[in-house]
Amino acid sequence: TGGPEKAEEPRHGRSRRWGELFRRGGQNVMGDVFPLLVAGASRPFALEPLERSASTPRVQEVVQLSLAPALLLAGIGAIMNVMMSRLIWIAGRIERLGEGSQEACSITHANEIQWLQDRRQRVRTAIMFSSSSAMIISVVIALLFISAYIDAQIGTVIAGMWVLTMILLITGLGCFVMETRLSAKGFEKVNKGFSK
Repeated sequence: TGGPEKAEEPRHGRSRRWGELFRRGGQNVMGDVFPLLVAGASRPFALEPLERSASTPRVQEVVQLSLAPALLLAGIGAIMNVMMSRLIWIAGRIERLGEGSQEACSITHANEIQWLQDRRQRVRTAIMFSSSSAMIISVVIALLFISAYIDAQIGTVIAGMWVLTMILLITGLGCFVMETRLSAKGFEKVNKGFSK
């Protein structure tokens, strides 16, 4: 009779201990464990960037930061429109002068063609540098939005690309100024230089 009574005591003891655990501190234990389980659960990697960029003020901040390069891009486009207009006129003038017969092609026409070709080369160079600056500023705008989705710090990269954009734009504008100065001199003055 003593054996069965001793065997039942551990079961009752365990039941009492589990009852006391859930009755006295079970809620506290679950309150501590459950948040850890939720925090430890692995989330899909693709959802992390969306969660980081879901804040509306953060998106508004990125949009505000991108306004300056966007306005610069619009300005570069307007400048390139002027450059292309001049290039089209110069190319058309060269074609019209070249359509004449060899007899009609005088030294003056040859000098004017050389003058126009010099202008065309400068305009082409200006368009090339301006197009490069527009391309880089577009990448800067894209990086500003990408920075809202990633943890990596790319501020130095954006600043470097902004400086490179300014260098290319200044170079392109310098070539365009050289072309406008050559055009402002007029062909008559340039022709005197060719005759010498």
